[in-house]
Amino acid sequence: MWHKTKLTKILKIKYPILQGPLGAGFSTVDLLTSVSDAGGLGSFGAYTLTPQEILEAGNKINAATDKPYNINLWVSDVDERLENYSPESLARITNLFKPYFDQLNIPIPDLNIDIPSKFEQQVEVLFQIKPAVFSFAFGVPSEDILNECRRLGIKTVGSATTLDEALFLESHKVDAIVAAGFEAGGHRPSFLKPAEDSLTGTFALVQQLKAKIKTPIIAAGGIVDAKGVAAALTLGADAVQLGTAFLACDESGATPEHKKALFSEASQYTILSKSLTGRMGRMMTNRIAEEIKFETEVLPFPLQTRLIAALKTAAFAQGKTELINFWSGQNAINLKHTNAKELMLSLINKTNKILK
Repeated sequence: MWHKTKLTKILKIKYPILQGPLGAGFSTVDLLTSVSDAGGLGSFGAYTLTPQEILEAGNKINAATDKPYNINLWVSDVDERLENYSPESLARITNLFKPYFDQLNIPIPDLNIDIPSKFEQQVEVLFQIKPAVFSFAFGVPSEDILNECRRLGIKTVGSATTLDEALFLESHKVDAIVAAGFEAGGHRPSFLKPAEDSLTGTFALVQQLKAKIKTPIIAAGGIVDAKGVAAALTLGADAVQLGTAFLACDESGATPEHKKALFSEASQYTILSKSLTGRMGRMMTNRIAEEIKFETEVLPFPLQTRLIAALKTAAFAQGKTELINFWSGQNAINLKHTNAKELMLSLINKTNKILK
């Protein structure tokens, strides 16, 4: 039976279908519970939240479902080069974006480079919530954190964009590894080499990992329907993770403009860019991403996010969607569903027909 894999047993879920942990406000309790209650694993991307906000979200999730779910954090949530960042660099780079602020007739915001990491405090709250799964990106937590997860019965899932990263994660005895192919929307979670040097496709990466590691593999990137699910499982994945397909659902926290764009012809064209946050991610092509090439130096993460936040707010208000970054994977052209429960049922029923 296709839906009985090593990972469904480990995570105690019925189907090897995971919702991508959509961060920056895109995750919602409704989306998570829709997936978990349907037998998959719902996820909540919490890397931007304060510890108190994570605790509040966890309480709401625990009140809404008794099924397993995942909370996702970023091990590296502040770029190292932000420490002692020079005022000259800040002025030089923000000046690159000045024409966009001028077009919207708004000032460039005052930016404070003093941005401490929240990760350690976030993890402490996660231990209080005790989700079934703790997934993480941009590195590996300390052995103390991993050992505490084991003590509490929390399964750990790391993200790899290369075989080397997967081997590194396996050496730390994580419970599962996301094979994050370059087709995926959102941030590239590379941590051993720069993201631009870690662009392996999903199905090639799954096969590489299958040949060299024993840890269960979760295929992510470009999978939006049952054909993708079946293909990934056939190639050796123990589960699949869908991000863009769930982002497009009514239950997600994406704006109406974002969801509309995902179902438009514009979604055929995506680009890798650092222009939104300072870290490379895949989004629909837009004017800023085209003009600020990924080779161009931008502000460190998350300072770049704070610069663009004001621009994004004004662009929405003025209807200047060409200046707005909409995350998307490379296969949005095959999106069909706007309801998470209906998407789950379609994935399950159609995969049943393909993998009889």
